[in-house]
Amino acid sequence: MLTGELRNKIDRLWETFWTGGITNPLDVVEQMTYLMFIHDLDETDNLRAKESAMLGLPHQSIFAGEVQVGDRTVAGEQLKWSRFHDFPAGQMYAVVQELVFPFIKGLHTDKDSAYAKYMGDAIFKIPTPLMLEKIVTAMDEIYAQAEQLHDTDVRGDIYEYLLSKIATAGVNGQFRTPRHIIRMMVELTDPKADDVICDPACGTAGFLVAAGEYLKERRREEIFFNREKKDHYMNHMFHGFDMDRTMLRIGAMNMMTHGIDNPFIEYRDSLSDQNPDREKYTLILANPPFKGSLDADIVSADLLKLCKTKKTELLFLALFLRMLKVGGRGAVIVPDGVLFGSSKAHRDIRRELVENHRLEAVISMPSGVFKPYAGVSTAVLVFTKTGHGGTDQVWFYDMKADGFSLDDKRTPVQENDIPDLVRRFHSLKKVPTASLSEGGGAERRRELLPQSADADSPLGEGGTPSVACGDSPLKEGARARTEQSFLVPKQEIVDNGYDLSINKYKQVEYTPVEYPPTSEILKKLRDLEAEISKGLDELEGMV
Repeated sequence: MLTGELRNKIDRLWETFWTGGITNPLDVVEQMTYLMFIHDLDETDNLRAKESAMLGLPHQSIFAGEVQVGDRTVAGEQLKWSRFHDFPAGQMYAVVQELVFPFIKGLHTDKDSAYAKYMGDAIFKIPTPLMLEKIVTAMDEIYAQAEQLHDTDVRGDIYEYLLSKIATAGVNGQFRTPRHIIRMMVELTDPKADDVICDPACGTAGFLVAAGEYLKERRREEIFFNREKKDHYMNHMFHGFDMDRTMLRIGAMNMMTHGIDNPFIEYRDSLSDQNPDREKYTLILANPPFKGSLDADIVSADLLKLCKTKKTELLFLALFLRMLKVGGRGAVIVPDGVLFGSSKAHRDIRRELVENHRLEAVISMPSGVFKPYAGVSTAVLVFTKTGHGGTDQVWFYDMKADGFSLDDKRTPVQENDIPDLVRRFHSLKKVPTASLSEGGGAERRRELLPQSADADSPLGEGGTPSVACGDSPLKEGARARTEQSFLVPKQEIVDNGYDLSINKYKQVEYTPVEYPPTSEILKKLRDLEAEISKGLDELEGMV
Protein backbone atom coordinates (compact mmCIF):
# COMPACT_ATOMS: atom_id res chain seq x y z
CA MET A 1 0.00 0.00 0.00
CA LEU A 2 1.31 3.44 -0.94
CA THR A 3 2.25 5.83 1.85
CA GLY A 4 1.23 9.47 1.82
CA GLU A 5 4.83 10.50 1.18
CA LEU A 6 5.07 8.20 -1.83
CA ARG A 7 1.80 9.51 -3.23
CA ASN A 8 3.10 13.05 -2.84
CA LYS A 9 6.27 12.16 -4.77
CA ILE A 10 4.19 10.70 -7.60
CA ASP A 11 1.95 13.79 -7.59
CA ARG A 12 5.02 16.03 -7.89
CA LEU A 13 6.30 13.86 -10.74
CA TRP A 14 2.94 14.27 -12.47
CA GLU A 15 3.28 18.05 -12.05
CA THR A 16 6.71 17.89 -13.69
CA PHE A 17 5.11 16.45 -16.80
CA TRP A 18 2.29 18.98 -16.64
CA THR A 19 4.53 22.05 -16.28
CA GLY A 20 6.82 20.65 -18.98
CA GLY A 21 4.01 20.76 -21.52
CA ILE A 22 2.75 17.14 -21.49
CA THR A 23 -0.81 17.66 -20.28
CA ASN A 24 -2.70 14.73 -21.79
CA PRO A 25 -3.03 12.18 -18.94
CA LEU A 26 -2.68 9.24 -21.32
CA ASP A 27 0.52 10.74 -22.73
CA VAL A 28 1.89 11.13 -19.20
CA VAL A 29 1.09 7.51 -18.30
CA GLU A 30 2.49 6.32 -21.63
CA GLN A 31 5.81 8.18 -21.20
CA MET A 32 6.03 7.01 -17.58
CA THR A 33 5.40 3.45 -18.72
CA TYR A 34 8.31 3.69 -21.15
CA LEU A 35 10.63 4.92 -18.41
CA MET A 36 9.43 2.34 -15.87
CA PHE A 37 9.94 -0.32 -18.50
CA ILE A 38 13.51 0.89 -19.15
CA HIS A 39 14.23 0.90 -15.41
CA ASP A 40 12.73 -2.56 -14.86
CA LEU A 41 14.60 -4.03 -17.84
CA ASP A 42 17.87 -3.19 -16.12
CA GLU A 43 16.73 -4.52 -12.76
CA THR A 44 15.20 -7.69 -14.21
CA ASP A 45 18.35 -8.39 -16.21
CA ASN A 46 20.46 -8.08 -13.05
CA LEU A 47 18.07 -10.34 -11.12
CA ARG A 48 18.15 -13.03 -13.81
CA ALA A 49 21.94 -12.88 -13.85
CA LYS A 50 22.05 -13.49 -10.07
CA GLU A 51 19.53 -16.33 -10.30
CA SER A 52 21.48 -17.99 -13.11
CA ALA A 53 24.72 -17.69 -11.14
CA MET A 54 23.11 -19.31 -8.09
CA LEU A 55 21.76 -22.16 -10.22
CA GLY A 56 24.94 -22.53 -12.24
CA LEU A 57 23.10 -21.77 -15.48
CA PRO A 58 24.34 -19.64 -18.38
CA HIS A 59 22.90 -16.16 -18.74
CA GLN A 60 23.03 -13.89 -21.75
CA SER A 61 22.33 -10.29 -20.76
CA ILE A 62 20.43 -8.18 -23.28
CA PHE A 63 22.97 -5.44 -22.53
CA ALA A 64 26.05 -7.67 -22.97
CA GLY A 65 28.77 -6.59 -25.38
CA GLU A 66 27.84 -4.42 -28.31
CA VAL A 67 24.24 -4.01 -29.44
CA GLN A 68 22.81 -2.78 -32.70
CA VAL A 69 20.59 0.31 -32.47
CA GLY A 70 19.41 1.23 -35.93
CA ASP A 71 22.56 1.67 -38.01
CA ARG A 72 24.75 2.27 -34.95
CA THR A 73 26.72 -0.21 -32.86
CA VAL A 74 27.06 0.83 -29.22
CA ALA A 75 28.12 -0.69 -25.91
CA GLY A 76 25.09 -2.28 -24.32
CA GLU A 77 26.14 -1.18 -20.83
CA GLN A 78 25.46 2.48 -21.55
CA LEU A 79 21.80 1.65 -22.30
CA LYS A 80 21.20 0.53 -18.71
CA TRP A 81 19.26 2.81 -16.40
CA SER A 82 21.84 2.31 -13.64
CA ARG A 83 24.47 3.72 -15.99
CA PHE A 84 22.84 6.65 -17.79
CA HIS A 85 20.90 8.03 -14.79
CA ASP A 86 24.14 9.58 -13.48
CA PHE A 87 24.95 11.33 -16.77
CA PRO A 88 24.68 15.11 -17.13
CA ALA A 89 21.25 16.23 -18.40
CA GLY A 90 22.33 16.81 -22.01
CA GLN A 91 24.20 13.52 -22.31
CA MET A 92 21.39 11.59 -20.59
CA TYR A 93 18.83 13.06 -22.97
CA ALA A 94 20.90 12.16 -26.03
CA VAL A 95 21.45 8.58 -24.83
CA VAL A 96 17.77 8.00 -23.99
CA GLN A 97 16.37 9.68 -27.10
CA GLU A 98 18.88 8.41 -29.65
CA LEU A 99 19.83 5.01 -28.22
CA VAL A 100 17.72 3.65 -25.35
CA PHE A 101 14.31 4.44 -26.80
CA PRO A 102 15.05 2.98 -30.27
CA PHE A 103 16.58 -0.02 -28.45
CA ILE A 104 13.39 -0.84 -26.51
CA LYS A 105 11.25 -0.25 -29.61
CA GLY A 106 13.14 -3.00 -31.42
CA LEU A 107 13.64 -5.21 -28.41
CA HIS A 108 11.25 -8.01 -29.37
CA THR A 109 12.69 -10.08 -32.21
CA ASP A 110 9.29 -11.37 -33.32
CA LYS A 111 7.99 -8.58 -35.56
CA ASP A 112 4.47 -10.05 -35.39
CA SER A 113 4.33 -9.85 -31.59
CA ALA A 114 2.03 -7.45 -29.77
CA TYR A 115 5.02 -5.61 -28.36
CA ALA A 116 6.58 -5.06 -31.78
CA LYS A 117 3.28 -3.97 -33.33
CA TYR A 118 2.39 -1.35 -30.76
CA MET A 119 5.86 -0.11 -29.96
CA GLY A 120 6.47 0.49 -33.65
CA ASP A 121 4.71 3.87 -33.58
CA ALA A 122 5.71 4.79 -30.03
CA ILE A 123 7.07 8.35 -29.69
CA PHE A 124 9.44 9.74 -27.07
CA LYS A 125 7.74 13.02 -26.12
CA ILE A 126 9.80 14.45 -23.25
CA PRO A 127 10.86 17.77 -24.80
CA THR A 128 13.98 18.90 -22.88
CA PRO A 129 17.07 17.44 -21.17
CA LEU A 130 16.27 19.29 -17.91
CA MET A 131 12.77 17.82 -17.78
CA LEU A 132 14.11 14.29 -18.37
CA GLU A 133 16.70 14.76 -15.63
CA LYS A 134 13.99 15.86 -13.17
CA ILE A 135 11.82 12.87 -14.09
CA VAL A 136 14.66 10.34 -13.79
CA THR A 137 15.73 11.79 -10.43
CA ALA A 138 12.15 11.69 -9.15
CA MET A 139 11.74 8.10 -10.32
CA ASP A 140 14.96 7.07 -8.57
CA GLU A 141 13.59 8.56 -5.34
CA ILE A 142 10.25 6.79 -5.81
CA TYR A 143 11.93 3.43 -6.47
CA ALA A 144 14.29 3.90 -3.51
CA GLN A 145 11.42 4.62 -1.15
CA ALA A 146 9.40 1.75 -2.58
CA GLU A 147 12.26 -0.63 -1.78
CA GLN A 148 12.19 0.52 1.86
CA LEU A 149 8.56 -0.51 2.21
CA HIS A 150 9.47 -4.18 1.73
CA ASP A 151 6.21 -4.68 -0.11
CA THR A 152 6.50 -6.89 -3.17
CA ASP A 153 3.41 -5.31 -4.68
CA VAL A 154 4.31 -1.66 -4.19
CA ARG A 155 5.38 -1.19 -7.83
CA GLY A 156 2.01 -2.41 -8.92
CA ASP A 157 0.48 0.10 -6.52
CA ILE A 158 2.57 2.87 -8.06
CA TYR A 159 1.46 1.93 -11.55
CA GLU A 160 -2.17 1.68 -10.46
CA TYR A 161 -1.92 5.10 -8.86
CA LEU A 162 -0.60 6.51 -12.14
CA LEU A 163 -3.44 4.87 -14.04
CA SER A 164 -5.95 6.26 -11.55
CA LYS A 165 -4.93 9.73 -12.69
CA ILE A 166 -6.22 9.18 -16.21
CA ALA A 167 -8.83 11.91 -16.26
CA THR A 168 -10.57 10.42 -19.25
CA ALA A 169 -11.46 7.25 -17.31
CA GLY A 170 -15.20 6.90 -17.07
CA VAL A 171 -15.84 8.42 -20.50
CA ASN A 172 -17.92 6.00 -22.54
CA GLY A 173 -18.18 3.68 -19.57
CA GLN A 174 -14.48 2.84 -19.48
CA PHE A 175 -13.83 2.52 -15.76
CA ARG A 176 -10.46 1.34 -14.52
CA THR A 177 -11.05 -1.80 -12.49
CA PRO A 178 -9.43 -1.64 -9.03
CA ARG A 179 -6.61 -4.14 -8.74
CA HIS A 180 -7.99 -5.83 -5.61
CA ILE A 181 -11.29 -6.47 -7.40
CA ILE A 182 -9.38 -7.97 -10.33
CA ARG A 183 -7.47 -10.19 -7.92
CA MET A 184 -10.74 -11.28 -6.29
CA MET A 185 -12.16 -12.34 -9.65
CA VAL A 186 -8.97 -14.21 -10.53
CA GLU A 187 -9.09 -16.10 -7.23
CA LEU A 188 -12.75 -16.97 -7.77
CA THR A 189 -11.99 -18.57 -11.15
CA ASP A 190 -8.67 -20.17 -10.12
CA PRO A 191 -6.77 -20.17 -13.48
CA LYS A 192 -5.05 -23.42 -14.50
CA ALA A 193 -1.75 -24.02 -16.26
CA ASP A 194 -3.50 -25.08 -19.49
CA ASP A 195 -6.11 -22.31 -19.58
CA VAL A 196 -6.46 -19.96 -22.55
CA ILE A 197 -7.41 -16.62 -20.99
CA CYS A 198 -9.04 -13.66 -22.70
CA ASP A 199 -10.17 -10.14 -21.86
CA PRO A 200 -12.08 -8.74 -24.87
CA ALA A 201 -11.89 -5.18 -23.49
CA CYS A 202 -8.45 -5.35 -21.92
CA GLY A 203 -7.36 -1.70 -21.55
CA THR A 204 -3.99 -1.82 -19.79
CA ALA A 205 -4.25 -5.65 -19.44
CA GLY A 206 -4.93 -5.61 -15.70
CA PHE A 207 -6.90 -8.88 -15.70
CA LEU A 208 -4.27 -10.66 -17.80
CA VAL A 209 -1.40 -9.45 -15.61
CA ALA A 210 -3.24 -10.51 -12.44
CA ALA A 211 -3.97 -13.95 -13.89
CA GLY A 212 -0.32 -14.33 -14.87
CA GLU A 213 0.87 -13.35 -11.37
CA TYR A 214 -1.63 -15.73 -9.77
CA LEU A 215 -0.33 -18.61 -11.88
CA LYS A 216 3.27 -17.76 -10.92
CA GLU A 217 2.27 -17.89 -7.25
CA ARG A 218 0.08 -20.99 -7.30
CA ARG A 219 1.41 -23.14 -10.15
CA ARG A 220 5.02 -22.07 -10.57
CA GLU A 221 6.53 -25.56 -10.59
CA GLU A 222 3.80 -27.00 -12.80
CA ILE A 223 4.37 -24.29 -15.42
CA PHE A 224 8.05 -23.40 -15.31
CA PHE A 225 9.41 -26.93 -14.88
CA ASN A 226 7.50 -28.10 -17.94
CA ARG A 227 8.74 -26.94 -21.34
CA GLU A 228 5.35 -27.17 -23.08
CA LYS A 229 3.41 -25.45 -20.32
CA LYS A 230 6.00 -22.70 -20.04
CA ASP A 231 5.80 -22.12 -23.79
CA HIS A 232 2.00 -22.02 -23.50
CA TYR A 233 2.27 -19.50 -20.65
CA MET A 234 4.68 -17.25 -22.52
CA ASN A 235 3.17 -17.36 -25.99
CA HIS A 236 -0.36 -18.74 -26.16
CA MET A 237 -2.21 -18.30 -22.85
CA PHE A 238 -3.06 -14.58 -22.73
CA HIS A 239 -5.29 -12.75 -25.21
CA GLY A 240 -6.53 -9.18 -25.01
CA PHE A 241 -8.40 -6.84 -27.36
CA ASP A 242 -9.03 -3.11 -27.27
CA MET A 243 -9.75 -0.20 -29.60
CA ASP A 244 -7.29 2.28 -28.05
CA ARG A 245 -3.76 1.88 -29.40
CA THR A 246 -2.27 3.76 -26.45
CA MET A 247 -3.90 1.30 -24.07
CA LEU A 248 -2.69 -1.60 -26.20
CA ARG A 249 0.86 -0.25 -26.10
CA ILE A 250 0.73 0.15 -22.30
CA GLY A 251 -0.85 -3.30 -22.00
CA ALA A 252 1.86 -4.97 -24.11
CA MET A 253 4.63 -3.36 -22.05
CA ASN A 254 2.79 -4.17 -18.84
CA MET A 255 2.64 -7.86 -19.79
CA MET A 256 6.28 -8.00 -20.91
CA THR A 257 7.44 -6.27 -17.72
CA HIS A 258 5.62 -8.97 -15.75
CA GLY A 259 7.57 -11.69 -17.53
CA ILE A 260 5.10 -12.70 -20.26
CA ASP A 261 7.11 -12.58 -23.46
CA ASN A 262 4.49 -12.75 -26.18
CA PRO A 263 0.88 -12.09 -25.20
CA PHE A 264 -1.68 -11.78 -27.98
CA ILE A 265 -2.71 -8.14 -27.61
CA GLU A 266 -4.61 -6.92 -30.65
CA TYR A 267 -6.54 -3.91 -31.91
CA ARG A 268 -10.06 -5.22 -32.35
CA ASP A 269 -13.68 -4.18 -31.94
CA SER A 270 -14.78 -7.25 -30.03
CA LEU A 271 -18.50 -6.77 -30.74
CA SER A 272 -18.12 -6.45 -34.50
CA ASP A 273 -17.44 -8.95 -37.26
CA GLN A 274 -13.73 -8.13 -36.73
CA ASN A 275 -13.88 -10.66 -33.93
CA PRO A 276 -14.27 -14.15 -35.40
CA ASP A 277 -13.47 -16.04 -32.18
CA ARG A 278 -15.83 -18.87 -31.31
CA GLU A 279 -15.31 -21.51 -28.61
CA LYS A 280 -11.65 -20.58 -28.33
CA TYR A 281 -11.04 -19.67 -24.67
CA THR A 282 -11.34 -21.53 -21.38
CA LEU A 283 -11.45 -18.47 -19.14
CA ILE A 284 -12.76 -14.94 -19.68
CA LEU A 285 -12.11 -12.19 -17.14
CA ALA A 286 -13.53 -8.81 -18.04
CA ASN A 287 -15.04 -5.50 -17.09
CA PRO A 288 -16.53 -4.49 -20.44
CA PRO A 289 -17.58 -0.90 -21.10
CA PHE A 290 -21.10 0.15 -20.12
CA LYS A 291 -21.47 2.99 -22.56
CA GLY A 292 -25.16 2.66 -23.12
CA SER A 293 -26.08 2.11 -26.75
CA LEU A 294 -24.21 1.67 -30.04
CA ASP A 295 -25.02 1.35 -33.69
CA ALA A 296 -26.58 -2.05 -34.29
CA ASP A 297 -25.15 -2.09 -37.84
CA ILE A 298 -21.63 -2.63 -36.51
CA VAL A 299 -22.58 -5.47 -34.16
CA SER A 300 -21.93 -9.04 -35.21
CA ALA A 301 -25.18 -10.59 -36.45
CA ASP A 302 -24.89 -13.78 -34.40
CA LEU A 303 -24.74 -11.74 -31.17
CA LEU A 304 -27.98 -10.00 -32.10
CA LYS A 305 -29.63 -13.38 -32.63
CA LEU A 306 -28.99 -14.26 -29.00
CA CYS A 307 -29.66 -10.81 -27.59
CA LYS A 308 -31.29 -8.23 -29.87
CA THR A 309 -30.22 -4.95 -28.28
CA LYS A 310 -27.91 -1.96 -28.63
CA LYS A 311 -26.73 -2.13 -25.01
CA THR A 312 -23.07 -3.06 -24.82
CA GLU A 313 -23.27 -4.71 -21.39
CA LEU A 314 -25.76 -7.27 -22.74
CA LEU A 315 -23.95 -7.80 -26.04
CA PHE A 316 -20.68 -8.46 -24.24
CA LEU A 317 -22.31 -11.21 -22.17
CA ALA A 318 -23.56 -12.82 -25.37
CA LEU A 319 -20.05 -12.44 -26.82
CA PHE A 320 -18.43 -14.16 -23.83
CA LEU A 321 -20.71 -17.17 -24.22
CA ARG A 322 -19.80 -17.37 -27.91
CA MET A 323 -16.05 -17.09 -27.28
CA LEU A 324 -15.85 -19.66 -24.47
CA LYS A 325 -15.27 -23.34 -25.05
CA VAL A 326 -17.73 -25.76 -23.50
CA GLY A 327 -16.57 -26.05 -19.90
CA GLY A 328 -15.00 -22.60 -20.00
CA ARG A 329 -15.52 -20.22 -17.10
CA GLY A 330 -16.28 -16.55 -16.96
CA ALA A 331 -16.13 -13.86 -14.26
CA VAL A 332 -17.38 -10.51 -15.50
CA ILE A 333 -18.48 -7.20 -14.03
CA VAL A 334 -21.90 -5.93 -15.06
CA PRO A 335 -23.97 -2.89 -14.04
CA ASP A 336 -26.86 -3.70 -11.72
CA GLY A 337 -29.36 -3.02 -14.49
CA VAL A 338 -28.33 -6.28 -16.16
CA LEU A 339 -29.62 -8.17 -13.12
CA PHE A 340 -33.16 -6.80 -13.08
CA GLY A 341 -33.78 -4.97 -16.38
CA SER A 342 -37.27 -5.69 -17.70
CA SER A 343 -36.63 -5.48 -21.45
CA LYS A 344 -36.79 -8.60 -23.58
CA ALA A 345 -33.04 -8.42 -24.22
CA HIS A 346 -32.31 -8.29 -20.47
CA ARG A 347 -34.54 -11.29 -19.78
CA ASP A 348 -33.16 -13.21 -22.76
CA ILE A 349 -29.52 -12.98 -21.66
CA ARG A 350 -30.37 -13.91 -18.06
CA ARG A 351 -32.48 -16.83 -19.27
CA GLU A 352 -29.58 -17.95 -21.48
CA LEU A 353 -27.20 -18.01 -18.51
CA VAL A 354 -29.61 -19.81 -16.19
CA GLU A 355 -31.25 -22.27 -18.59
CA ASN A 356 -28.54 -23.11 -21.12
CA HIS A 357 -25.40 -22.75 -19.01
CA ARG A 358 -24.42 -22.89 -15.37
CA LEU A 359 -24.75 -19.61 -13.50
CA GLU A 360 -22.74 -20.09 -10.31
CA ALA A 361 -22.66 -16.81 -8.45
CA VAL A 362 -24.01 -13.27 -8.36
CA ILE A 363 -21.82 -11.01 -6.22
CA SER A 364 -23.33 -7.62 -5.49
CA MET A 365 -20.64 -4.94 -4.98
CA PRO A 366 -21.04 -1.59 -3.19
CA SER A 367 -21.48 1.44 -5.45
CA GLY A 368 -18.29 3.07 -4.16
CA VAL A 369 -16.01 0.44 -5.72
CA PHE A 370 -15.47 2.56 -8.84
CA LYS A 371 -15.14 5.92 -7.16
CA PRO A 372 -13.88 8.52 -7.86
CA TYR A 373 -14.82 7.74 -11.48
CA ALA A 374 -18.45 6.95 -10.81
CA GLY A 375 -20.83 5.69 -8.17
CA VAL A 376 -22.38 3.06 -10.43
CA SER A 377 -23.66 -0.08 -8.71
CA THR A 378 -22.19 -3.25 -10.16
CA ALA A 379 -22.09 -7.00 -9.69
CA VAL A 380 -19.81 -9.88 -10.64
CA LEU A 381 -21.33 -12.81 -12.52
CA VAL A 382 -19.50 -16.13 -12.32
CA PHE A 383 -20.61 -18.79 -14.78
CA THR A 384 -19.59 -21.89 -16.72
CA LYS A 385 -20.50 -22.49 -20.35
CA THR A 386 -22.14 -25.91 -20.72
CA GLY A 387 -24.46 -25.56 -23.72
CA HIS A 388 -27.29 -27.54 -22.12
CA GLY A 389 -27.92 -26.15 -18.66
CA GLY A 390 -26.60 -27.05 -15.27
CA THR A 391 -27.86 -24.29 -13.02
CA ASP A 392 -29.26 -25.91 -9.91
CA GLN A 393 -28.75 -23.20 -7.31
CA VAL A 394 -27.24 -19.72 -7.61
CA TRP A 395 -25.03 -18.37 -4.87
CA PHE A 396 -25.62 -14.73 -3.90
CA TYR A 397 -23.21 -12.62 -1.89
CA ASP A 398 -23.92 -9.12 -0.62
CA MET A 399 -20.51 -7.40 -0.48
CA LYS A 400 -20.68 -4.44 1.90
CA ALA A 401 -16.99 -3.51 2.10
CA ASP A 402 -13.89 -4.07 -0.04
CA GLY A 403 -11.14 -2.83 2.29
CA PHE A 404 -11.38 0.82 1.21
CA SER A 405 -13.66 3.69 2.10
CA LEU A 406 -16.57 4.03 -0.31
CA ASP A 407 -16.08 7.75 -0.88
CA ASP A 408 -13.94 9.53 -3.47
CA LYS A 409 -10.80 9.26 -1.32
CA ARG A 410 -10.88 5.41 -1.18
CA THR A 411 -8.60 5.23 1.86
CA PRO A 412 -7.81 1.79 3.39
CA VAL A 413 -10.19 0.58 6.11
CA GLN A 414 -10.43 -2.54 8.25
CA GLU A 415 -13.76 -3.74 6.88
CA ASN A 416 -13.20 -6.13 3.97
CA ASP A 417 -15.58 -8.85 2.80
CA ILE A 418 -13.35 -10.17 0.00
CA PRO A 419 -11.46 -12.86 1.98
CA ASP A 420 -14.77 -14.18 3.36
CA LEU A 421 -16.35 -14.04 -0.09
CA VAL A 422 -13.58 -16.06 -1.75
CA ARG A 423 -13.47 -18.56 1.09
CA ARG A 424 -17.21 -19.16 1.02
CA PHE A 425 -17.34 -19.48 -2.76
CA HIS A 426 -14.70 -22.19 -2.74
CA SER A 427 -16.37 -23.96 0.17
CA LEU A 428 -19.50 -24.64 -1.86
CA LYS A 429 -19.92 -28.34 -2.58
CA LYS A 430 -20.92 -28.97 -6.19
CA VAL A 431 -23.37 -31.84 -6.39
CA PRO A 432 -24.67 -33.54 -9.55
CA THR A 433 -27.83 -32.02 -10.91
CA ALA A 434 -30.58 -33.39 -13.09
CA SER A 435 -29.87 -30.94 -15.86
CA LEU A 436 -26.21 -31.88 -16.04
CA SER A 437 -26.96 -35.59 -15.95
CA GLU A 438 -28.23 -35.35 -19.50
CA GLY A 439 -25.56 -36.19 -21.97
CA GLY A 440 -23.11 -38.26 -20.00
CA GLY A 441 -23.97 -38.31 -16.30
CA ALA A 442 -21.33 -37.69 -13.66
CA GLU A 443 -18.37 -38.06 -16.01
CA ARG A 444 -19.82 -35.54 -18.41
CA ARG A 445 -20.48 -33.23 -15.49
CA ARG A 446 -16.85 -33.33 -14.42
CA GLU A 447 -15.89 -32.28 -17.93
CA LEU A 448 -18.28 -29.36 -17.99
CA LEU A 449 -17.78 -27.90 -14.55
CA PRO A 450 -14.68 -25.91 -13.56
CA GLN A 451 -11.76 -28.04 -12.44
CA SER A 452 -11.93 -26.47 -9.00
CA ALA A 453 -15.49 -27.68 -8.59
CA ASP A 454 -14.87 -31.39 -8.15
CA ALA A 455 -18.02 -33.21 -7.14
CA ASP A 456 -16.32 -35.04 -4.32
CA SER A 457 -14.41 -32.18 -2.74
CA PRO A 458 -15.19 -28.56 -1.93
CA LEU A 459 -11.55 -27.77 -2.45
CA GLY A 460 -11.29 -29.00 -6.01
CA GLU A 461 -8.18 -30.20 -7.80
CA GLY A 462 -5.07 -29.23 -5.89
CA GLY A 463 -6.96 -27.79 -2.93
CA THR A 464 -8.56 -24.40 -2.53
CA PRO A 465 -6.87 -21.84 -4.73
CA SER A 466 -6.75 -18.99 -2.28
CA VAL A 467 -7.68 -19.64 1.33
CA ALA A 468 -8.57 -22.48 3.61
CA CYS A 469 -12.24 -23.40 3.77
CA GLY A 470 -13.64 -22.74 7.22
CA ASP A 471 -17.32 -23.41 6.59
CA SER A 472 -18.53 -26.78 5.45
CA PRO A 473 -20.62 -26.92 2.28
CA LEU A 474 -23.62 -27.96 4.37
CA LYS A 475 -23.32 -24.92 6.61
CA GLU A 476 -23.01 -22.55 3.66
CA GLY A 477 -25.99 -24.20 1.98
CA ALA A 478 -28.07 -23.84 5.11
CA ARG A 479 -27.52 -20.10 5.54
CA ALA A 480 -30.70 -18.08 5.83
CA ARG A 481 -31.71 -15.34 3.41
CA THR A 482 -30.95 -12.81 6.13
CA GLU A 483 -27.23 -13.72 5.98
CA GLN A 484 -24.64 -12.02 3.79
CA SER A 485 -24.51 -15.02 1.45
CA PHE A 486 -27.07 -17.64 0.57
CA LEU A 487 -28.21 -20.06 -2.15
CA VAL A 488 -31.34 -19.59 -4.27
CA PRO A 489 -32.90 -22.54 -6.15
CA LYS A 490 -33.12 -22.20 -9.90
CA GLN A 491 -36.92 -22.60 -9.93
CA GLU A 492 -37.37 -19.58 -7.68
CA ILE A 493 -35.27 -17.51 -10.08
CA VAL A 494 -37.36 -18.75 -13.02
CA ASP A 495 -40.58 -17.90 -11.17
CA ASN A 496 -39.27 -14.36 -10.68
CA GLY A 497 -38.70 -13.79 -14.39
CA TYR A 498 -34.96 -14.59 -14.13
CA ASP A 499 -34.44 -11.58 -11.87
CA LEU A 500 -30.90 -11.79 -10.45
CA SER A 501 -30.90 -8.76 -8.15
CA ILE A 502 -29.96 -9.76 -4.61
CA ASN A 503 -32.72 -7.60 -3.11
CA LYS A 504 -35.27 -9.85 -4.78
CA TYR A 505 -34.22 -12.76 -2.57
CA LYS A 506 -32.51 -11.28 0.46
CA GLN A 507 -34.68 -11.00 3.57
CA VAL A 508 -34.24 -8.04 5.85
CA GLU A 509 -34.85 -8.46 9.54
CA TYR A 510 -36.49 -5.51 11.21
CA THR A 511 -35.87 -5.20 14.92
CA PRO A 512 -38.98 -3.83 16.63
CA VAL A 513 -38.38 -0.63 18.52
CA GLU A 514 -40.31 -0.15 21.73
CA TYR A 515 -41.32 3.39 22.56
CA PRO A 516 -42.64 4.64 25.93
CA PRO A 517 -46.40 5.22 26.28
CA THR A 518 -47.79 8.37 24.71
CA SER A 519 -48.77 9.71 28.11
CA GLU A 520 -45.16 9.48 29.28
CA ILE A 521 -43.88 11.28 26.18
CA LEU A 522 -46.48 14.06 26.64
CA LYS A 523 -45.49 14.45 30.30
CA LYS A 524 -41.80 14.86 29.32
CA LEU A 525 -42.78 17.47 26.72
CA ARG A 526 -44.83 19.42 29.27
CA ASP A 527 -41.98 19.28 31.81
CA LEU A 528 -39.57 20.52 29.13
CA GLU A 529 -41.97 23.29 28.15
CA ALA A 530 -42.28 24.37 31.79
CA GLU A 531 -38.49 24.41 32.16
CA ILE A 532 -38.12 26.55 29.04
CA SER A 533 -40.83 28.96 30.29
CA LYS A 534 -39.08 29.28 33.63
CA GLY A 535 -35.79 30.03 31.93
CA LEU A 536 -37.39 32.73 29.77
CA ASP A 537 -38.91 34.33 32.88
CA GLU A 538 -35.48 34.45 34.51
CA LEU A 539 -33.93 36.03 31.44
CA GLU A 540 -36.72 38.60 31.25
CA GLY A 541 -36.07 39.52 34.88
CA MET A 542 -32.47 40.35 34.08
CA VAL A 543 -33.39 42.94 31.44
